[in-house]
This record gives sequence, C-alpha cells and structure tokens, in this order.
Amino acid sequence: MPQPKNIHFSISERKIYLRIMDIAFVLCCFYLVTVFTDYSYLNFSNPKSLTWTLLLIFYIYFFGEIFEMYQLKVASDIYLTLRSVFITIIFTSIFYVFTPVLSPELPENRIQVAYFILGLFSAIFLNRWLYIKFIFAPRFSKNILIIANSETVKKLLEITKIDLNSNRFIGYISNQPIEDNEIPFVNIDTVNLESYVQKYFVNEIIVASTKLNLIQNKINNQLIDLFEKGMVVRSIDDFIEEETSRISEDHLSEDFYNNFSFSKSHQNNLYVAFRRLLDIIFSLIGIVILIILIPFIVIGNLVGNRGKLFYKQQRVGKKGKEFAIIKFRTMIADSEKNGAVWAEKNDKRITSFGRILRKSRIDEVPQFINVLKGEMSLIGPRPERREFVDKLVKKLPFYALRHVIKPGLTGWAQVKHPYANTMQDQHKKLLYDLYYIRERNLIMDFKIIIKTISTVLFFRGT
Repeated sequence: MPQPKNIHFSISERKIYLRIMDIAFVLCCFYLVTVFTDYSYLNFSNPKSLTWTLLLIFYIYFFGEIFEMYQLKVASDIYLTLRSVFITIIFTSIFYVFTPVLSPELPENRIQVAYFILGLFSAIFLNRWLYIKFIFAPRFSKNILIIANSETVKKLLEITKIDLNSNRFIGYISNQPIEDNEIPFVNIDTVNLESYVQKYFVNEIIVASTKLNLIQNKINNQLIDLFEKGMVVRSIDDFIEEETSRISEDHLSEDFYNNFSFSKSHQNNLYVAFRRLLDIIFSLIGIVILIILIPFIVIGNLVGNRGKLFYKQQRVGKKGKEFAIIKFRTMIADSEKNGAVWAEKNDKRITSFGRILRKSRIDEVPQFINVLKGEMSLIGPRPERREFVDKLVKKLPFYALRHVIKPGLTGWAQVKHPYANTMQDQHKKLLYDLYYIRERNLIMDFKIIIKTISTVLFFRGT
C-alpha cells in the first residue's frame, strides 16, 4: 500500500516547531544585527554569551506560556498572536534587562535596549506570520477517517468542533448517514478500506471502541491489514482524550475501573511530599500577599461591598470530609435566603466590588490559609458545597470520584472550562477533573499554574 503523500503536522509537532523556530529566528536576528551593525548589547563574541542566551530563552518560554503564545488557537490567529507576542516581549525584556549578573550590563547608549525589544518582537512575529501563512495551511492538516455508528460520529464531530486546527475529517464509514453534515458518508457494508485510504491520502483511522458490534470480521481484517502496513489505527476514546484533555464519556460506565485509575504519582511518596512542600511554600507567599492586600480590600469593601470582609462556607474535601473554606465576600447579604444556588454570569447578587474580586480571582486568596492547614492543595478539583454535591452525585454518579484527592485552589477543570452553573457544565468539568486525577504529575501541575496566572492576568474569572 502506498503511503499517504500529503504532509501533516500533529499538535505536538506544531508546538515543538513554534518553540524551536521562535528561538532560531531570535538568535539569527541578533547574530545578523551584530555582524552588520555596531549593535553591542547582546554580543555573541562575549564569553558570557551562552549564559545570556539561555536566560533569554528561559524568559521567552516562561512568559510565552503565561501569555498563551504557545496555545495553538492563539498561534493560528494573527490578531491574537500580535497581542500575545507583544505582551510576552515586553515582560521578557523588562525581566531580562533588570536581571543582575546573568544578563548583559546596560549599555551607555540606552537606545540599544529599544533595538533589543524591537529585534525580539520582529523575529518572533515574523516566525508566527510564516507559521500562519504556511504551516497552519489546510494542506498540512492530518486526514482522518472515522469508523463508527452514526450516533458516535455525530457526538465526535460536536466534541471536536471546538478544535480542528490540525485535523481534517475526510469521511466517515458508518451504518447510516448523518443529516446536515458536510463530511462524506461511506456505507460500512460496501467499503474497501485500502482503496479509500489510497484515494484520499488518509493519515489516521479512528474506530469506535465501544461499538464493536458495528465492526464485522470483514472490516476488522481490513483494519489489521492496514495496521500491518503502517497505518495509524486507534480508538475514538483515545482521540477524544488527546484532543480535549478530558476523559471520554464512554469510560464512565459500570466497568470504569478498566479505563480509569489513579495516576502513578498518587502513590509516589516523593511526589506527594514535594506537592505538600510546594503547598506550604505557596500558601506562605499567598498569606503575605493577603496581608498586603487587606488594607486595599477593606477600602473597596467599604465603598462597593458594605458588609463583612470575609465569609466562611462548608465545602466537601478529600474522602467526603467537610471543612470551612475562607473567601473574601463578593455577594450581597442574605444572597441565599431562598436556598443555595450556583452563581450565574452577570449574577445580580454579586456586588460591584465583588465583581472585581471575582474577575481578578482575588476573592480566592484567603484560601491559602486552607492550603496551609492541609484542608486544600494548591492544585486539585474545586471543592463544592454539600447541597450541590448531593445533587450532583444523584445526576452524575461518578462525581464522587473527585474526592479521592484534596480539593485545590486551582485545577485542570478551572483552567480548561469556564465557571459551571448548569448540570451540563458540571459534567464537562467532571471529565476534566477525572482526567487530572488519572494523569497528574509535576509537569501537568506546572501547566496548571501557568494557565492560572494567565487567567488572572487576562481577568477571566467569573
């Protein structure tokens, strides 16, 4: 079987490309500038140039993550890219210039610092423009063929509608066609898989793993033959989890233990101890920030909140045990006189100052006290109230699985999905929380911290 002739870049390949080429463009830019001009701030002939370069790379990657420069949705949009690159370069430049010892000394001619900022911006933005113009182009997308029943295909298309940057569904093989759908349908009873793969340059086939009654021996034998010849064949569940970073709904069934388990980090004493150490360090820093903020919060509270500064509320923590969470008050007094209800977008119960506290996430800062006490962790599923938990467990039986680890000040669900005030939203956030419980590790924790910082800086709180 001839291999598919079209070239494609997977999501991970695109991210690696962006990281490598950003640095390559920056280094080439400054090298050429130093060769053909009298620019001397970043001089590659200096013995310290390696240290200077590594520090610059670190700052670009660090602030690039915070300001979403390496998110593919941002990287595919020229205007979002312009904003992200600009903010990243400003912060990179400020920190780089004022990092003592590790960065070059400030030149007497300070205009060279301006040239440094301009060079960084021009190099990275040129790389991003070329990425959007050529690498992001549809001809570099991955061609995917779906084999599943019509119901599963429809669900898959709805899930992946939010992110098709690197994927192109060129057809689906099923038992019946889906209405109002542009993707070509092929009847499973008559299809010749090898001919179809060759004709449409298919790079990958995804199959419904839970609908095996659809996959007859004829199709299964063809899949085995294609797999033997190098075709990528995998389950729809794996595809969904890779695309969405949440577990597949089909994994939440009576035999969930076959597909869902604790991350190995859960039983790694070194990881657990390190996490607790980080909790203590960050909570102490957070409490210092809390003390600094209190005078300003008191003034704002007097003007736009009027009432108690703090409030406590019982929440469900690890193993279902309740504890009192501490927050800055953001709602009017007697906001729940008619019973507990989820906060909604533009909720009238939220005060004018309370809205600022929520948008900036400052209302959550007192919870560092809960983290220090060990009732919460820096990262984990957000704790809910008993009234809501009881209701959610009845509708979503697997909701109780969230309580196997400590609740967190921030979490995977919080950075991947907006505030949940409906049962459907709670269901989606549950899938993210369970994905974190299954996959959690230090790298994932670091990603959550970075995404939380960008959420705060861009005022994406509720």
